[in-house]
Amino acid sequence: QVQLAESGGGLVQAGGSLRLTCAASGRTVPVMAWFRQAPGKEREFVAAISWTGVNTYYADSVKGRFTISRDNAKNEMYVLLNSLKPEDTAVYYCAAGRPTAQGMRVIQEYDYWGQGTQVTVSS
Repeated sequence: QVQLAESGGGLVQAGGSLRLTCAASGRTVPVMAWFRQAPGKEREFVAAISWTGVNTYYADSVKGRFTISRDNAKNEMYVLLNSLKPEDTAVYYCAAGRPTAQGMRVIQEYDYWGQGTQVTVSS
C-alpha cells in the first residue's frame, strides 16, 4: 500500500507562487503526478514525473509556470506553482501509479491518491 499526503496549499494573490509537497509512505511507486479539481469541474491532469525525474509531463495550461520535481531519498514530490492565476484555483491532488507513457495524463492510470490541498488564487 501507498499513502500520500499533500501540504503547502493556501491563499495567494495572482502572480504569486506556492510550493506543494506530496509525502509518500509505504512501498515506492515509479510515477507520481499532480491533478487538480476546481469547483464544478472534473479533475484534470497538471503534471507528472518519472522515477528518475528525467521525464516530466505538463498540461498545456501550466507549462512554463509550474515545475514538478521529486526527492526519492525523502520519498517526496513537489510542484512549484509560479505566476499563479485565478483559474489555477482548485484542490490539488497527489497521485502515484504505473501509467503507460500514453497514460501519464489519465486519471484511471493512477492507483493511489492523497486527500488534496486547497489552492486559492485571488485576483
